[in-house]
Amino acid sequence: MTKPLPVQQFIPQQTIQSYLDALLQDAIEDLSLAEELEAQPVAEAVPYAEPPAVDISRAVIETTAVAVKEVEAEVEVEAENVLPLVEQPQWREQPFEALLFDVGGLTLAVPLILLGTIHPLDSEITPLFGQPDWFLGIMPTSAGNLKVLDTARWVMPERYTPALRDDLRFVISVQGHEWGLAVHDVSKSVKLTPEQIKWRSQEGKRPWLAGTVIEHMCALVDVSALAGLIAAGAKTQQGAKVERALA
Repeated sequence: MTKPLPVQQFIPQQTIQSYLDALLQDAIEDLSLAEELEAQPVAEAVPYAEPPAVDISRAVIETTAVAVKEVEAEVEVEAENVLPLVEQPQWREQPFEALLFDVGGLTLAVPLILLGTIHPLDSEITPLFGQPDWFLGIMPTSAGNLKVLDTARWVMPERYTPALRDDLRFVISVQGHEWGLAVHDVSKSVKLTPEQIKWRSQEGKRPWLAGTVIEHMCALVDVSALAGLIAAGAKTQQGAKVERALA
């Protein structure tokens, strides 16, 4: 890996500030939209008109009862096969420790409970042929090989420059995944409360963003959403390779 270059040489501070401002503004707009929807008046109920009496034969009643029982049986079977609703992780409901780290001048936070190990990037990463641009390669660790991701490509693609690769210093592994996040610097851990975080109220153009912490001027990463983006990106890349092979 080439000699590190200071991040400030290719990412002006005001650019980073404006990008973080945009993240905060997105979260504020989402919150405002949710409040507007909650404030919408409820439509008045339409008066109920009693239907005219209808003479229904016993045969029709029995046929209807059988049909209802069949539908109920089908619903019970389907209900057994439906996955349970996704619940919010417990760390969102109580104070938690989060690690602050830097990616291209942007401060990100991830709950410590979701992280594995911080690995100094003091050795070469082995690239693999035919992989997407956001995949840097394989890094050997004491726990096995770790797939290293170019984090900046995911969190700030519109401001990404290839020079950002030259100043990477650490790789942070994520619990339950075989990949790690390549970052420029690791700052410190802080204790956050749910009230300090302006949570996203709906999915926006940055699915990886769980919320923003104005006090620390940082963006909180939704690890589950980021994992989904990575899996989808890998699947798309694999599909493209298959199409090229069949062409």
